[in-house]
Order: sequence, then structure tokens, then C-alpha cells
Amino acid sequence: MALILFLHGPSSSGKSTLAAAIREASDRPYLHLSIDHLRDSGAWEPSAYPDWKTARPRFFSGFHRAIAGFADAGNDLIVEHILDTPGWHAELQALLASHNVMFIGLLAPLATLEARETARGDRPAGSAAQDFTHVHNGLSYDVSLDSTQPLKTCVETILSMTKNPPMPSRFFAEANLF
Repeated sequence: MALILFLHGPSSSGKSTLAAAIREASDRPYLHLSIDHLRDSGAWEPSAYPDWKTARPRFFSGFHRAIAGFADAGNDLIVEHILDTPGWHAELQALLASHNVMFIGLLAPLATLEARETARGDRPAGSAAQDFTHVHNGLSYDVSLDSTQPLKTCVETILSMTKNPPMPSRFFAEANLF
């Protein structure tokens, strides 16, 4: 049974930075899965998806199935995601039901998110603010982390929890997302 560290938070909350730091500090090999990796590969080029609104549901359904496929094959994972669309959480709950999931919420003040978004320069302006207003609504996490705290502190918190992951994970709790 795979262990999945599911990092959830708004755009610019530090999911990628935290994932890289966990991988570096852990003795356990984790695969890091993120939509950003697909975006950076060119998968979101206008030529790949000229009608993104129509393609988006099947794109994310494929991403969700890929997460499950890697886990089903026995890989421990760090997954970055924003559950911002009706049905995604339920779909992932079903796909990942046979695995240990640690549901990790990343929290940060809006001003911090906006400053990070501006510094990054690779997101549409306002993405962080849009996510901030609703991304955590109706969800309960196994652990919530303030991503303005030292990275080392966040990594140590998560790695200490991997020794005895919460069972069952709050990831599988019923959520009132929308």
C-alpha cells in the first residue's frame, strides 16, 4: 500500500517548495506529481488544447487516474493539487481508497500568496486570490501547516507523521466543497 502525501492549498502556497524539501530530507523515495510538471512539459500549449474549457475535465480525469496508477503500482507519492472543481475530491477518494493518504493543508495569508505570485511571474495575476477565497472551505486536514513558517519545521512535521500516518485519513471524510 502506497503512502500519498497530498499537498493542498492555493496557488503560490508553497506546495512545490515543500514537496522538493520533503523529497530531499526523507529516506523514503517519493515520486512528486503535479499539474505544474505537465504544464512545464508543454502539455498546456494552446496547440495541445485549443479549447481548454472542453478539454479540462478529461485532462484532470487523466491526471487523477495517473496518480492512482502510480500508487497502485506501489509508489509512494507527493501530490500537489487544488481541489477547486466539483467532483474532483470524490473522484480521488474513490481512486485512492486502498492507499494511505496524508491530507496536508497549506495555509498562508493572502498578502503572502499575492507577493509570491508576483515574484514567480508564471501565474495569471489574481490566481492566488481566487483560490484563497474558497480552496479550504469544507475540508478537514490531517495536518494544517502555515507555509510562512520555516520550511524545515514544515518538513519535520510531515516526516514525523509519516512514521504513523493517520488512519483513516481526513482525506476520505465527507466534504462540503461546493
